[in-house]
Amino acid sequence: SSSSYTDSLGRIKRVLEERTDGRLKLQLYEAGSLFKATDTFNAVSRGILEMGTISPSYAQDKISLAGIASGLPFAFRNVWEAAYFHQNLGFEQMLRDEAAEHDVYWATDKVYPTEMVVKEPVESVEDFNSLKIRSSGALQTFLTEAGAAASYIPGSELYSALDSGIVDGAHWGAAQGAYSMGLYEVAKYHVQPALNIAGTDVIIVSQKALNKLPEDMQKIVKDALNEQFWIRTNEYQYKERITLAKAIEEQGVQVNVLPDEVQNKLVATAQAMWDEEGKRSENAKKALDMLKGYLADLGYL
Repeated sequence: SSSSYTDSLGRIKRVLEERTDGRLKLQLYEAGSLFKATDTFNAVSRGILEMGTISPSYAQDKISLAGIASGLPFAFRNVWEAAYFHQNLGFEQMLRDEAAEHDVYWATDKVYPTEMVVKEPVESVEDFNSLKIRSSGALQTFLTEAGAAASYIPGSELYSALDSGIVDGAHWGAAQGAYSMGLYEVAKYHVQPALNIAGTDVIIVSQKALNKLPEDMQKIVKDALNEQFWIRTNEYQYKERITLAKAIEEQGVQVNVLPDEVQNKLVATAQAMWDEEGKRSENAKKALDMLKGYLADLGYL
């Protein structure tokens, strides 16, 4: 269940139509109805699609920064830090420059956290190591390397897997995702800190299609996308907070803050994974060095 469809795409469609006095209209298609998720970047790059939404991991064969954009585990601790890294320190521009080589204009929709829910609280390293967790992508590798047993289960089977004990924990976004999937009915502990905070939703525009627009409209599109990042990042964070509060009040959910020994173990595992991402290109090394310097300034390294 995705909040991105109406909240993000519905908004950008409305804003672009209003600001161009109806000259620019977007037609929205559900995920997978035109191209497979993993083919969307190529379709936009070739100009077959004018616009698409992706997760950076779907473009990692083209964009060497995709792994860092998808969210290195245990890097940022607050959403504003990820936003600052993207917009103030220049990571977004680095992504944009790399995507431009493929005739794609890259615009991160928002940065947001991924947080786990578990059936029993994690109070020690032993507790963590005994967990069976539904995960995906880089986080699945991370959780397994950190000592848990992580496996992928499609969203449609997630509730029953948690309910029946096939898995003890899962992540589906953070509070909004868990709430919309009914996970709090069967898993009463919401784990913090976040596994990662990242620009996991990206809007990509065909540069060919953009170039065909009059200059004033090109500027409207870019300005609207830049604004979208801040509006959606803040809105998502607000909805996270009120959704978790609702789950605590209505469903008896408790926040399980991982003990220091578990956090330290996760950080050590995470940093080894970060270094792998830094090997993907000169650009990736530069971005990773920038990230490490920033996290050191924040007192985390």
